Amino acid sequence: MKTKILMVCLGNICRSPLAEGILKSKINPAEIFVDSAGTAGYHVGNMPDIRSIAVAQKYGIDIHQQKCRKFSSKDFKEFDIIYVMDKSNYENIITQTSNKQDIAKVRLLLSEIDLKTTEVPDPYHDKDEGFEHVFQLIDKACNEIAKKLQ
Repeated sequence: MKTKILMVCLGNICRSPLAEGILKSKINPAEIFVDSAGTAGYHVGNMPDIRSIAVAQKYGIDIHQQKCRKFSSKDFKEFDIIYVMDKSNYENIITQTSNKQDIAKVRLLLSEIDLKTTEVPDPYHDKDEGFEHVFQLIDKACNEIAKKLQ
């Protein structure tokens, strides 16, 4: 049975699509399913931000085919692990849980690595450098996740 992992940020156009694409590039898709979602429905049906697409492409990862979707409480049934990008999204998701098992599935992505920060900053209002920084943070965390899953 496949392990199912969900990456979550606010709009599902910057950070979580990158996290989905990066982790997919590091795992065996026959064993692990990765998806992404946002806690807000601002961009449902849209492709990721062009700056996320560009930084992913710079590293040989294609995320342009992804479509934004909103997180649903049904995701607790579908996914084994839910990684969130920051504390605000963590709180938004935790409010939708109905039991301790669901709460145990939700984790901050950067808790997988030893950094002074536990939150992936939202690069939406940044220039391209913000997207590069976010890519590097997510990539480090996904390296650790991939190691644990093997």
